[in-house]
Amino acid sequence: MATIHRTTMTPTKLELLTGWLPKQSWYVGDASTPELVKAGGFRLDDPEGEVGIEFMVVVDAAAREPVAYLVPMGYRAAALPDVPGEALIGTSEHGVLGTRWIYDGVHDPVVTAQLRALLRGEAVPQQQSESDTPDPTVTVHGAGPGDGLDVRVNRVLRPAEAAQGSTGRLVAGWTWPDGSAARGVFAAVVPR
Repeated sequence: MATIHRTTMTPTKLELLTGWLPKQSWYVGDASTPELVKAGGFRLDDPEGEVGIEFMVVVDAAAREPVAYLVPMGYRAAALPDVPGEALIGTSEHGVLGTRWIYDGVHDPVVTAQLRALLRGEAVPQQQSESDTPDPTVTVHGAGPGDGLDVRVNRVLRPAEAAQGSTGRLVAGWTWPDGSAARGVFAAVVPR
């Protein structure tokens, strides 16, 4: 199980995302510099204990209407080879672990493998800010066993539960700037 360290990161994850997010093709904000607030998310454990895995929801409060984004991230002790340049969100100095290379999780093979494991019912979502604590608010309408699932991560989140009886959906929540709660589909299995 992953250990959550109570320490500093310089720059912070929100500072890194503020510069990275507007450069993404799926960014729908109307400000060149978003005003990001952490709004939710969860973690997954790397079975090897090497990669930190976080699915963070940030809300851009600078937009005319607040927009919620899902950013899966992989935290690594060294650079990840053979990934596109846009995959690197940035580097940060962690107060306990030293330099961390932070990658967009859709380009990190450990992050994507654990997301697939979660959808197969083979991984347990963990609280975002507590060590060794499952997060029961994350609901998996599992795809069942099988290799090679194609998974789509919903980058821009919209409030909606998974359809009744649907499978292959990962549903979780976040909080809007006004304090109201929302839930939506974070990721879904897609047909090949």
